[in-house]
Amino acid sequence: MKVIETDLPGCVVFEPRVFGDDRGFFYESFNHDKLALHGLQPAFVQGNVSSSSRGVLRGLHYQWPKPQGKYVSVVEGEVWDVAVDIRRGSPHFGRWTAVLLSAENKRHFWIPEGFAHGFVTLSERAVFTYLCTATYDAQADANIRWDDPRLAIDWPVGAPSLSDKDARAPLLADIAEDRLPLYTP
Repeated sequence: MKVIETDLPGCVVFEPRVFGDDRGFFYESFNHDKLALHGLQPAFVQGNVSSSSRGVLRGLHYQWPKPQGKYVSVVEGEVWDVAVDIRRGSPHFGRWTAVLLSAENKRHFWIPEGFAHGFVTLSERAVFTYLCTATYDAQADANIRWDDPRLAIDWPVGAPSLSDKDARAPLLADIAEDRLPLYTP
């Protein structure tokens, strides 16, 4: 498994070794021991799958006070995936990083607890999978505007298709401090 560091500490891309022939392919999508070699020991408690059509943007989502670490990938299509550090007191607060995830590159993206997450579908359709370190809690559900000018995320779409919830999301500066995770070095 190849590890690719991003420019945002904590967010890591894992590129599996793919074994294939004319019959198809095989790869490990997750191996706890191999992630542990890189300092990660997530305890996943929930797995999710979503399907989105071209131009659908989901995010930027997070949970607080019950944060979720997410290990995400795409099994059909292609998305542009974004993580934003929203931990109060973090030296990287408000910084984002992005990675192209596709069925073709088979990459997995680790987004630690305390980060907001979103993606936009670039292909006609994408099937997105994610393993989470905490179960979904509607009371802890929160989001940030995808086009927050302070974040200045360089999304590859100008007018995405959004849910009502995402269209009404607040700017990061308008979120009460007690609704944001706290950075702990």
